Amino acid sequence: MTKPTLLVLAAGMGSRYSGIKISDPVGPDGETLLDYSVYDARLAGFGKVVFVIRPELQSLFKELVDARFGRQVPVGFVFQRPTDLPSGFGWPRERTKPWGTTHAILAAMNAIHEPFGVINVDDFYGADSYRAVVSHLQSGSPDYALVGYILRNTLPEEGSVARALCEVDENGHLNRITEMQSVERAGRFAKCLDSNGREILVEASKIVSMNMWGFTPSVFELLADQFEQFLELHENELWSECPISESINQLLVGAKVKIRVLHSADTCFGLTYQDDHARVVANVRHLIECGRYPRMLWRETMRDVHFVS
Repeated sequence: MTKPTLLVLAAGMGSRYSGIKISDPVGPDGETLLDYSVYDARLAGFGKVVFVIRPELQSLFKELVDARFGRQVPVGFVFQRPTDLPSGFGWPRERTKPWGTTHAILAAMNAIHEPFGVINVDDFYGADSYRAVVSHLQSGSPDYALVGYILRNTLPEEGSVARALCEVDENGHLNRITEMQSVERAGRFAKCLDSNGREILVEASKIVSMNMWGFTPSVFELLADQFEQFLELHENELWSECPISESINQLLVGAKVKIRVLHSADTCFGLTYQDDHARVVANVRHLIECGRYPRMLWRETMRDVHFVS
């Protein structure tokens, strides 16, 4: 049985974090969040990891991979460039910002030919979630998959974050994703801003997306169509992005996909702001003390790293 590939989205600008979070240590042996993601993915059954990065991060990523992962899993890299657009479209010369997560996934179109999972580079998803995605991808189901987390399990004790609320039907399929901003705890609720900037309360038991997906290669053609539709409206804009959540919403409206929601009880946390670092370090320390992870994840040095341009 073909092992699925894990696609790690790592080309974002990270402007809200004062530092280079992909290399910021959070574990006792200098491990980063990326280390724990690759570790969990390997044990869950992913056979390869492909990173989507900006070209200028190639040296940093290669150094990080060389130093950390050993010969545990094959690794590849693809580049997300603002200039990589479909035929017939141009780009504003002043634009340096990537085009968003739909465009990031499309950067791997020629590098991935098997079922694959998708995650963010700066989030911790939990080992059970990786196992759920692998199980789904190897089940032969024609449905795509999204890991759904309980909202309260994704919120920091203090401060606000962005989250994507999932509407799930009675058969366990995704109906819609709604982006919410400034989400923070409020007792058994979460306080947030809706798309119109109005403050609302949402039950903290609701299901949210943290951008952990399971796809087959058929998704590339569908996303390419969605990205072209986005460019027809926003080609000349400097800051507009095409998020995977909005592309998926459009595909759901057109009944072009079915997406199974895989429910996870794991805690999901990540690095968005510099203030998050101490909390993430404490969370990782707790997981180690509970026996979920060894104190040292890697003991070998990887030399077989290749780049897919």
